[in-house]
Amino acid sequence: MPKKLNVGCGRNILPGWINLDHAALPGVDVICDLELCQETPLPFEDDSIDEFLLSHVLEHIRNSMPLMQDLHRVARPGALARIRLPHGASDDAWEDPTHVRSYFQQSFGYFSQPFYWRADYGYRGDWQPEKLYLIVNKQAYAGATVETVYSDAKSKRNVVQEMVADMRAVKPIREPLRELQVPPQIELVLA
Repeated sequence: MPKKLNVGCGRNILPGWINLDHAALPGVDVICDLELCQETPLPFEDDSIDEFLLSHVLEHIRNSMPLMQDLHRVARPGALARIRLPHGASDDAWEDPTHVRSYFQQSFGYFSQPFYWRADYGYRGDWQPEKLYLIVNKQAYAGATVETVYSDAKSKRNVVQEMVADMRAVKPIREPLRELQVPPQIELVLA
């Protein structure tokens, strides 16, 4: 049976998943401080998890690289990680005082090795962004192209309210070579 990890679950307890959070809330299976992954690894064996859900978690983590590296350690080759979070240029990204970091369309590439062709910061995870869903207002962007939404997202606020990134664990990790960068497929979701 596949092992699935609901990372930073809060009150969103999922049946059939290992529900992990920093707080001992009802239904939480594993209590762990995600900010401390560099010093205290997650309590799972290497190559043991098939699927991950991080729903509105990463924007609360000051240094997400050790977390993503440790999730990569426990991921089976080809494991799926689905990451949901507010777009960095949306009010949702900054209205919550517990949000400490913003993310944009290109941010997810930095969880892969090919993005480190210019510098080595010690990150040793490798997550390939496969698909990026941009959730936009259906009244404002019905019939719009990805290019229009991208253009507006770079110059306007609250164009993309939320992003969902599907990422695959690449093992062994790839070389840090620019030519190995593969952009994700982008899909607009009207909500």
